[in-house]
Amino acid sequence: MLRSWRVKLKLLLATVTLAILLSWLYLFVGSLEYGRFLLLPPCLGEQPSRDVEREALASRVRRVEEENQQLRLQLGQAQAEGSDGSPQWGASTEDGDPSGGEKSNRTACLKQRTVHKCELLHVAIVCAGHNASRDVVTLVKSILFHRKNPLHFHFITDSVAHQILQTLFQSWMVPSVHVSFYNADDLKAGTRPHFALSQPSCVALQPEVSWIPNKHYSGIYGLMKLTLTKALPTNLSKVIVLDTDITFATDIAELWAVFGKFSDKQVIGLVENQSDWYLGNLWKNHKPWPALGRGFNTGVILLLLDRLRRLGWEQMWRLTAERELMSMLSTSLADQDIFNAVIKQNPAMVYRLPCFWNVQLSDHTRSEQCYTEVSDLKVIHWNSPKKLRVKNKHVEFFRNLYLTFLEYDGNLLRRELFGCASLPSPPSNQLQQALEELDEDDPCYDFRRQHLTQHRIHLFFLQYEFLALPNPTDVTLVAQLSMDRLQMLEAICKHWAGPISLALYMSDAEAQQFLRYAQASEVLSARRNVAYHIVYKEGQFYPINLLRNVALANTQTPYVFLTDIDFLPMYGLYDYLRNSIQQLELPQRKAALIVPAFETLHYRLTFPKSKAELLSMLDMGSLYTFRYHVWPKGHAPTDYAKWRTATVPYRVAWQPDFEPYVVVRRDCPKYDQRFVGFGWNKVSHIMELDAQEYELLVLPNAFMIHMPHAPSFDISKFRLSAGYRGCLQTLREEFHQDLSRRYGAAALKYLTAERSL
Repeated sequence: MLRSWRVKLKLLLATVTLAILLSWLYLFVGSLEYGRFLLLPPCLGEQPSRDVEREALASRVRRVEEENQQLRLQLGQAQAEGSDGSPQWGASTEDGDPSGGEKSNRTACLKQRTVHKCELLHVAIVCAGHNASRDVVTLVKSILFHRKNPLHFHFITDSVAHQILQTLFQSWMVPSVHVSFYNADDLKAGTRPHFALSQPSCVALQPEVSWIPNKHYSGIYGLMKLTLTKALPTNLSKVIVLDTDITFATDIAELWAVFGKFSDKQVIGLVENQSDWYLGNLWKNHKPWPALGRGFNTGVILLLLDRLRRLGWEQMWRLTAERELMSMLSTSLADQDIFNAVIKQNPAMVYRLPCFWNVQLSDHTRSEQCYTEVSDLKVIHWNSPKKLRVKNKHVEFFRNLYLTFLEYDGNLLRRELFGCASLPSPPSNQLQQALEELDEDDPCYDFRRQHLTQHRIHLFFLQYEFLALPNPTDVTLVAQLSMDRLQMLEAICKHWAGPISLALYMSDAEAQQFLRYAQASEVLSARRNVAYHIVYKEGQFYPINLLRNVALANTQTPYVFLTDIDFLPMYGLYDYLRNSIQQLELPQRKAALIVPAFETLHYRLTFPKSKAELLSMLDMGSLYTFRYHVWPKGHAPTDYAKWRTATVPYRVAWQPDFEPYVVVRRDCPKYDQRFVGFGWNKVSHIMELDAQEYELLVLPNAFMIHMPHAPSFDISKFRLSAGYRGCLQTLREEFHQDLSRRYGAAALKYLTAERSL
C-alpha cells in the first residue's frame, strides 16, 4: 500500500511538471510567432538559436511524458498485487473509522478493494405480503440500474410474496440474475437455484423466532434475518442483507468489496444507528435494549456466513435473546435489538461500515452528517413508518431519487453484462429461438412479434385476501383493462359483491398512478376480494388475450365469469350465478352459461333493477341489444326474442362470429394469445369451447349492460388499415388450421362455416 501511494505521489508531481512545461512551451512559441509576425523583420542570424531552444524544450517534454507512462505502469502493477489477473473493478470505502464513518467518503484515507468483473454477488432480502412485494421491486430496480456484476437474490418469503416475486422474475427475464426462494413457513415449498449450491436442511423458519414477542410493525418477519445462517445454502460464504425500504445510489459491487476489509475476527458489517434510540434519552423512562454506543441499524448488513456458523451464531443470538427478554419482555425494533445485544457482548465481531452505506431517513436522525454532496450518497434507507413523508432537510431530493426508480421502466433493465458468461434459462432459449425464426419481411411480422413478447407480470399488486375453502359454486368476475378504463372499477365493485380478478395493462409510472387512485378510493380500498394483476406495457399492440389469461389463471373459485371491463353486471348477478350453477348441476356437466349483453348510448343511465325494467327500457329505445347496429353476428345467436319471455335456461347452437360473455369452469381453455389488438379475440375462444363440446346455455334472468366510451386505439387501426385487417384474416386461417390439428374432423365445420359467409 505504501509503495502504491509513493508511486501515486510521483505520478502527481510528474503530471504537474508536464503541465507547467507544456504551458511554458505554448507561451514561448506563441510569443516568438507573435513577435515575428507583428514586430520583427526576419533576422537570419538569430534563427538557429531559437530553433535549438525549441528543440531542447520539446525534448524535455518528451522525457517527462515517458517518465509519466512508466509511473502509470508501476502504479497499475502495485494495485494488481495479490490479484489473480482477472478483470477487476475497484471500489473504495473508508476503513477503520472509529466514529462509525460519519464523515464524507471524500475526506478520509481511502483503501482500494477489488471485485472481479464477473463475480457473482449474493443479496438476501426478507419479504412478506403484498406491500413489501411492491417495495422490494423498487429496491431491485435501483440495484439493477447501477450493477455491473451477476447477481443472486435470496428471498425469504411467505407464500404470498413467493408467488408474486417468482412470477415477476420469471417474466422479467433479466440476464445474469438468479433468484432463489426460501419459504419462511416451510422451506420445502421454496425453489432452488439451478447451479451448484449446497442446500440447507428443509426446516421451518417461523418456529425459530415465533417465541420472541415483537412490538415492531414488521411482525414475525422482522426477526427472520436472525435465521439466515440456517436458511441459506451451507456453502454460501457471504451475503449482503437488505431491508425492502432501501434505495441504492451506487453499484452494489462497491459494498461487496468491503468484505475484503474485514479482520479475522469481524463477521458482520453494520452502519451505526443514526438516531438516539439506543442512548435511551428519547423520553422519560425510555429503556432500549443494550447496545454498543449508539447501536447499529440492520437495514444493511454484511454477513460472513461461514464464520458465523463456526462461531455458533444460532446459539449465540438465541441465548442473548432469552437472557434479555427476561427483563425487556419484548423487542421494539425486531431483529435489530437482538443483533445489538449480541454485539454489545462481542464488540470485536462487528465491522463499522461508513454511514453513507445506510443513510437512515427516520425523524430526528443524524443522517445529514453522512454526506456533503450528492456524490457521497450510496444507500438511502426509508426506515421510518412515515416513509416518504419523513422529516429531513433534503427529503425532496431523496424522494425524487426514490420516485425515479419507482416509476422507472423495468424493461430497460434487461441488459446483458458484456464479457460475463450467462446461463440462460430454458424459457429464454425457446423464446430467443422463436424470435430468430420470425421473418422480418412478413407483412404480419409485428403481430407475430407481439405474440412472442415477454411481458413483466406483477400479480396481486394490492392487498388480497385469499379464500381458505372456496364454495363449490363460487364464481369470480374476470376482466382486463388499461388506464383509460380505470373509471369503471368503482361502478363494477358496486354491482358485483363477489371476487374479482383483473389484469391491468400499464407502464411502471401508470401502475403507481393506479395505486394512488385505488388507495384514495373509498369503494376500492374497502374491498379485499379484488385481485389486481399488473401486466407491464411493451410492444405496439394491446395484448388482450394475454391479459385475459393472466386474470383467469389467478382466480381461486371453481367458476369464472368472463366479461369485459366496460360492462356493468345487473345488481345481484353474483348471487344469481351461484344459484344457477347449483340448480343446473354444472359440476356434473360441461356447459357455458351465457349472460345476455345489452348497451346504452347514454353516459348517464338509470340502471334497471330487474328484467322487467330492462325490457321496458329496451322498448323505449334507451337500451339496445349489444352491437345490433354494427356487429349483429356477434350476439344474435343468443336469441333475444326468445330471451324476452324465457323463464328457464335454454340451449343455443354455435354460429360463426358468436362471442357471448359466459360463465365456465376455471379450467376452461385459455384464450389464444396470437390475437392481439382488435378482432377475433373472443370469437376464437367461444369456437374452442364449442370444439370441446361445451353446452351453450342462455340464462333467462341475467343481463349486463355495456357503457359508452371513446373508441380504443386498436379498433381505430383496424378500421383505417387494410394491412391490419389482412393480417387478422391470416391469423384466423392459421387458427383454423391449428384447431383442425387439435380436434380433427370435428373442427372442419368451423372452416366450412367461415367459407360459406
